Amino acid sequence: MPDQKRILVAPLNWGLGHATRCIPIIEALKKNGFEPIIASDGVALSLLQKEFPSLKSLELPSYKIEYAQKGKNFKLKMIWDSPKVLKAMAKEKKEIKRIVKKYSIDGIISDNRLGVYSKKVPCVFITHQLNVLSGNTTWLSSKMHQGIVKKFNACWVPDTAGKPNLTGRLGHLKKSKLDIKYLGPLSRFQKKELPKKYDLMVLLSGPEPQRGLLAKKLLKELKAFSGNVLFVKGKIEERQSSETMAIKNGQITICNFMQSEQLEEALNSSELVLSRSGYTTIMDLAKLEKKAFFIPTPGQYEQEYLAKRLDKKGIFPYAKQEEFQVGDLKRIRDYSGLNTMEKRVDYTSLFEAFSKVKENSEPTSTSLST
Repeated sequence: MPDQKRILVAPLNWGLGHATRCIPIIEALKKNGFEPIIASDGVALSLLQKEFPSLKSLELPSYKIEYAQKGKNFKLKMIWDSPKVLKAMAKEKKEIKRIVKKYSIDGIISDNRLGVYSKKVPCVFITHQLNVLSGNTTWLSSKMHQGIVKKFNACWVPDTAGKPNLTGRLGHLKKSKLDIKYLGPLSRFQKKELPKKYDLMVLLSGPEPQRGLLAKKLLKELKAFSGNVLFVKGKIEERQSSETMAIKNGQITICNFMQSEQLEEALNSSELVLSRSGYTTIMDLAKLEKKAFFIPTPGQYEQEYLAKRLDKKGIFPYAKQEEFQVGDLKRIRDYSGLNTMEKRVDYTSLFEAFSKVKENSEPTSTSLST
């Protein structure tokens, strides 16, 4: 289709959540006659390349985000790494300028990549954090974040505008001049009625070293679990691998990663889920109406807030990483889990954001073979 508009879709490489929630956006772009081009780095880029092997993909400068070894040092580590992040953002802005020109980009969708922005084309920012929780500096971090979002033509929040909602104060402002559109929860999965194959599914992701630290702890704890466990490490590697490990009364099947179709089937075939309290995971669990137990990433205010909020509402229990024991999983039976909060997204209306004519447009290269 020669008249297809090219939309650059660029998720942040912070675990897998930002990339996976872009999957339904990319699918919708394709169905609505757009040509998506993927841009990211690290495991986020690798995951989307595996999901969409036929799409053009581009590598952006890495923010090189790493968690602190100890949760109490999380904010200090973020402050310490901020010059590195700002330097990466500067490189990112320069790269986006080149990409927009070289590939004749007609619009940009940035999922939390602060430097993926251009004055030449309509730009949309996806976030579930209009308020960025950072302890006693929450007001400052939120205002700074909102100031960056304000540059974009629109802000898409994957949640409902009113109550009930999933994000609470994270995704809702009392007063705002931002052009905010609530999409409803986004998930790449569909609920299916399948026979139970696993008593427990462990689903991990997130930056190192915390992902690896939790994987090590859980594999040790789950030796005392009775039942069959599917353990997905969340390590995106060139080839998929799996192994089995015998436990008390059952076995653990350990996988490095799974793609969307496999994950959808595995989640629908699992009775319970054990995972981080990342927002994309919460949206997926709502779509699939699963019961789960959360272990928030130590020191990450957003995940801690979401886990505590859902625990208080009697929806999902949680435990701190250093305190979790396999016996805690019995608490799940006393919680309700989430019912689907599915909202039909009007993508036709949303994508009208890209109907704006490019400013100062110049003849550009349209070849995607380079």
